[in-house]
Amino acid sequence: MAYKNQSKKSSEETLAEETPIAFVYNGISHVVMMASPNDLEDFALGFSITEEIINSPTDFYSVEINYINDGIELKIEISSECFAYLKEKRRNLTGRTGCGLCGAESLTQVIKYKKNKIISHEKFSHDQIRYALDQFSSNQILQKKTGATHATAICNNLGKILLIREDVGRHNAFDKLIGAAIKQRVSSKNSFVITSSRASYEMIQKLSYLNLRLIAAISAPTALAVRLADKIGITLIGFAREDRYTIYSHKERIIE
Repeated sequence: MAYKNQSKKSSEETLAEETPIAFVYNGISHVVMMASPNDLEDFALGFSITEEIINSPTDFYSVEINYINDGIELKIEISSECFAYLKEKRRNLTGRTGCGLCGAESLTQVIKYKKNKIISHEKFSHDQIRYALDQFSSNQILQKKTGATHATAICNNLGKILLIREDVGRHNAFDKLIGAAIKQRVSSKNSFVITSSRASYEMIQKLSYLNLRLIAAISAPTALAVRLADKIGITLIGFAREDRYTIYSHKERIIE
């Protein structure tokens, strides 16, 4: 039942699904995440990369998706070397929606990022950033239906959206995007990321696994995110709108 201006009417609405998704590596259960039940192959690969369960996509052999009564099981096969390492640090946990610290056993496991050796000299113009931001909301199909999901997208140097992934959790959406980008071999040259959420330090961490140098967040960044972005050479934009935004780190990468 919906109410508006002291009147009421019955209507049908589409609700976002939030499903327990179990990650099972080489037959051993590792973690359960609450996430949207879409783009699961992308999720499996992206999560495995950003959690450093595998060293590279070549260590990821296959994923089988099993729909069971209480949720979804992802049966993932990885290299024996990576699996041996995983067993050493294995932990049992239940992830919450958008939970970024679940399962961390020490402080050294928290502030981590991919140490890329490539030095970037890429520049991005205001026009291409504004154009990408203008296209971003119209490409969020699940959000338009439900009003309850986050999105993360990769855009090229013309501001065109190349890939977008959605999920009830912002971290999950980013992991799905990373998995999709790796599978589809989307070029990281002169590309950047837009996220519908705030820019937490986890989003900067995840960006490093795509070796990109610019992220634009619709909401605000955290202080830790700004410090990490500055340290590893990432341009961080917050409060991103078509007509305005704030640059928090490495502003030299943005040109007129």
